[in-house]
Amino acid sequence: MGKSERLYAKSHEWLLDLGDGTFAVGISDHAQSELGDLVFVNLPEVGDQAVAGEPIADVESVKAVSDIYSPATGTVVAINELLLDTPEALNENALENYLFKLSDVTERSELMDLAAYEQYVKEEA
Repeated sequence: MGKSERLYAKSHEWLLDLGDGTFAVGISDHAQSELGDLVFVNLPEVGDQAVAGEPIADVESVKAVSDIYSPATGTVVAINELLLDTPEALNENALENYLFKLSDVTERSELMDLAAYEQYVKEEA
């Protein structure tokens, strides 16, 4: 796996190996467009344990509140505090704005590369 290659979960989160033992987690561009204008982001606390496939955070849009599932099991080592004040940054660029970072990753959900994820999104529609 290339360092800069995002892997995607069926629940529309991405996981990116930062190459220093940590992984960034965010939501896909497809997810943010489906959610609509985001007005609130509820992030985990540093030190929280994330479990692959389990809810770890949520986002609130003008439409609904949606759970964010962790694509991997690990320890939360950082959160993107920018999103607490400006959740709309996810709408502007979902791939550049991570939600949180994990370390000590031991397990991953079933993840897809971009091509497989785009195919999955098409089939799901």
